[in-house]
Amino acid sequence: MEFTRAEVCVVAASDSWRDAGEVLAHAVGAVPAISARLARLTHSPDLVLSDGEAFFMSDPPPLGKTAADGGTVEAWTPYREVFDILQTGRRRSMMGASQLDRYGNQNISCIGDWQRPTRQLIGVRGAPGNTVNHRTNYWVPKHSPRVFVERVDVVSGVGNDRARAAGGAAERFHDLGVVVTDLAVFDYGPDCALRIRSVHPGVTVEEVRHGTGFAVDASTATETRVPTAEELRLIREVIDPSALRSREVPG
Repeated sequence: MEFTRAEVCVVAASDSWRDAGEVLAHAVGAVPAISARLARLTHSPDLVLSDGEAFFMSDPPPLGKTAADGGTVEAWTPYREVFDILQTGRRRSMMGASQLDRYGNQNISCIGDWQRPTRQLIGVRGAPGNTVNHRTNYWVPKHSPRVFVERVDVVSGVGNDRARAAGGAAERFHDLGVVVTDLAVFDYGPDCALRIRSVHPGVTVEEVRHGTGFAVDASTATETRVPTAEELRLIREVIDPSALRSREVPG
């Protein structure tokens, strides 16, 4: 079977939703959104999906469409109640990251000195609440040393080292899962630092290390699994017929 790098990324991200149970999927980006829909249609049927607004869908429309364009709405919640869902932990997130350090501290706020940043980003947004209330995974479509840095400029999402140092409420429900990139999948080792879980087909461990701004363990790295024929059909024909996935991960 022929498949693209984007489709490998989708199934790797889809696997991050396994065993999530009946929780609200918070997916930021095309690949995470496709992955959550794929998970719902295959191994995680209890996953709760939104059309991007406040409708929960039992039969979501294709990516890029809303409830008005089709699909089956099974529930609705006002926006204010999303924060109640978050605070009770009935949610799982796959967020983006402008910077990530070895312990999973995430920055989406600004680059440079926060008093006079060289680049203003979107702010910390919901990252602190996500990382202290439920499992949080990350998606990085362009793996580079500019993203994987020794020290983030601003901590938006709480990393393992900071949660452990703070203790109490900061650590109780802190749960970082995986980081999926266009080159590899990372998880966290016994020292709470990022390690290479798998490299995508056609990618070498050295390529991943070269694109990472700190030393990273690859002693247990394998190759990322490839999509099944049924997964490819669902991705291409049902979930993302417009191939939005290839805009995030070309080739």
